[in-house]
Amino acid sequence: MDSDSPDRWFDPEATTFGDRVAGAREQAGMSQGDLAKRLGVKLKTLRAWENDLSEPRANKLSMMAGLLNVSLLWLLSGEGDGPGSPEEEGELSTDVNEMLTEIREIRASLTQYTDRLGRLEKNLRAKLKDEASA
Repeated sequence: MDSDSPDRWFDPEATTFGDRVAGAREQAGMSQGDLAKRLGVKLKTLRAWENDLSEPRANKLSMMAGLLNVSLLWLLSGEGDGPGSPEEEGELSTDVNEMLTEIREIRASLTQYTDRLGRLEKNLRAKLKDEASA
């Protein structure tokens, strides 16, 4: 990843999935431990993702995009809405950063609950169908 050149900031051809996760995490002001805790995974697991040794499941990937305030497409391919370059970022107060972090956490939780709701609805429909045919 060539972060010295603004036009190649997170260039899809120059970065890996792990590079993008690590870079977006750093731009969000989170440590590896912070992100791992918010995602509900072990630190070892997050490190493996950032080192391109493994990849997260879809639900964790979706939560991660929300927490890091980047698009899912950007995390996967480098295309789409990613973090701004360091030159574009201004200094934000601690209060603003805390509010942004809380918004990201709520967005990630909503995504997780939406996934759970979808699975529950699917199971309910299957049960109702079974009972109707019995």
